[in-house]
Amino acid sequence: MLRKADATPMIAVKDLDRARRFYEETLGLATKEAMGGEVLEVTSGDTLINVYRSEFAGTNQATALTFDVDDIESEVRELKGKGMPGLDQQGDIYVAEGVKTAWFKDPDGNILSLFEG
Repeated sequence: MLRKADATPMIAVKDLDRARRFYEETLGLATKEAMGGEVLEVTSGDTLINVYRSEFAGTNQATALTFDVDDIESEVRELKGKGMPGLDQQGDIYVAEGVKTAWFKDPDGNILSLFEG
């Protein structure tokens, strides 16, 4: 039924302007307004992420979005250099056999992650 359908990640935020600054300035991603300014389209690689305003922003307590990266240590260093919330100086990167991952939060508390492997 859906095996050929593309899927679009949806991230709820309280403040679209704050989200735009986060995705553009902190993460370095391209954004543009959509749906009359009610949605922020964010592009990461070939993925389109829809960021939208919601009173329920930040209530998810599980990972909402994962970025597949080639060098997680470098990405984490860069995020920490930008004062990224949700990263702790100790144990930022979790390692298992052949994979590495790290988690951080957006300004609304949505959990995002980096993944290498």
